[in-house]
Order: sequence, then structure tokens, then C-alpha cells
Amino acid sequence: MTSHRSHGEQLFKINGVELCVETFGDRAAPAVVLVAGASASMLWWDAELCERIADRGRFVVRYDHRDTGRSTCYPPGQPAYSFNDLTLDVLGIQDALGIECAHLVCQSMFGGSGLILGVDHPDRVASLTFVSTSTGADDLPPPSSDLAMPAEPDYADATAVVEYVVAGARAFAGGSPYFDEAAIRALAERDVARARNYASTLANHYAVEPDGPVRGGFGDIAAPTLVVHGDHDPFLPLPHGEALRDAVPGAELLVLKGAGHDLPRPVWDDFVSALVRHTEGARP
Repeated sequence: MTSHRSHGEQLFKINGVELCVETFGDRAAPAVVLVAGASASMLWWDAELCERIADRGRFVVRYDHRDTGRSTCYPPGQPAYSFNDLTLDVLGIQDALGIECAHLVCQSMFGGSGLILGVDHPDRVASLTFVSTSTGADDLPPPSSDLAMPAEPDYADATAVVEYVVAGARAFAGGSPYFDEAAIRALAERDVARARNYASTLANHYAVEPDGPVRGGFGDIAAPTLVVHGDHDPFLPLPHGEALRDAVPGAELLVLKGAGHDLPRPVWDDFVSALVRHTEGARP
């Protein structure tokens, strides 16, 4: 099988900011846009995972949110944008790449972007996949009492920042047998070195008030929907994924055995196979 390597990173002017975008695979294939979780640059969608999806006949797009990676950065604690702005960046990227309608894969906090786009911009969404996210209903279980984060690091000390990111990833893995500390540390080192300001990366998405769609809620999503959730997720325990499946008409749930609030390498085969099936035959 031919590996679909990256076409290289590009900086696009979108919605008045710079966004760094990288693509994999055949541009004529159905597009899959990967929307990372809060504080996560494109690197958290591993390049090899992107290649595996591209190898299965998809044009894969990953990008740096504002305040992550090489995209526009604001002072820590002072994001000059709304959650809806972050959401509309997805459509701006689709426009920049000439993608009318895309399969969206939205992780964690940015499941909210999938909801907004699926309800308010259904013509731009071929399908939705929600990874490690939630409806946010009040009756769902809280994060695990074992989920303890380390003290905030000295941002002038890159080594301390890397260790903070590794500790956070370990906590969010929820005791998963698949947690690979060496791989996460290598990723964190690249992520910290690549970011314009990592203090902004870790703070600014959480300083933005979440928005919701104006035309309805989860029950109004018409796009085919797949919910993906790890059974070790300590931040949003599995009932969050089950509730999301139940909230979206016709949604299916893939439970990733042994995964926490992430997509560790040993579950990639199951995830990619499910995503390919889910995006087969839907609008391009």
C-alpha cells in the first residue's frame, strides 16, 4: 500500500488570522477534517494516523487552532476571539482548500464545533464523528476523582513545560495500558518547540465562553454521526459518549477498549476502520 505522505504545512489567511494547515492523500478523495481538542495543535493528530486514513482513500486535513502551533497567537488569558470564531475557522479552511462538504472529526471540547456546524451549516458537513466528547448534560458523571493535574509550570523553562504536558496526558489516559510515556514526551517536546507561545496554548481556549448552535441542538443533526469514546476516559466517563449517541438521531457508538481521553496507537486500526466505514457513501 502506498503511504500518502504530507503535502507540507501551509499558512492560510482565514477569518483575519493565520492558520497552519497540513494535508495528506489525494485531493480528489472525500475530505476528512480533523479538529483537535482544547489546547491541542495538529500534532496531536499523529501524522502516521493521518497517513493511515489517507491510505484508505480519504483526503485528510489537520490544522493548528488559533493559539496552538504555528497559527495566530494571542497573549495568555486574552484570546481575541469567540468559540464560534474557532468553529468558523473550520469552514474557512474548507474554503481555502476548495472543499465544499467535509467529513468532520471533532475531539473533546471541539465536539461543540461539530454540533454548531452540523446544525447551523449542514450543507458543509458530509458526516460527523465525535471523539471523547459529551452533550454536557447536568446528569452525566463528573470527571474521575483520580484525575489530578500538576501545578502550572514556569513557562520560561521548556523542560518543565514538557513535563507538565506529559503529566497531563498521563492523567487524561485514565490508567490506560496503552499510555506510551516516551512517545508522548517526544510529541510534547515537538509541540512546545513549535508553538508561538505555549502559555497561550494551555490557557486561551479555556478562557472562551462556549457557544451553541442557533438552529437547534443535538437532536437536529441530520448528518450521519459516529461517536467514539474510550472506556478508560477519566475526564468524560463512558456514559458521556453513550448519552451523545442517544441524543443524535441514528448515531452509532464505537467504544475503544483500553483508551482514555485520547486515541492511543493500539486503537488506531479500530478507529480508522470505523471512520472509513462511516464516511463511505456519504456526500463527498
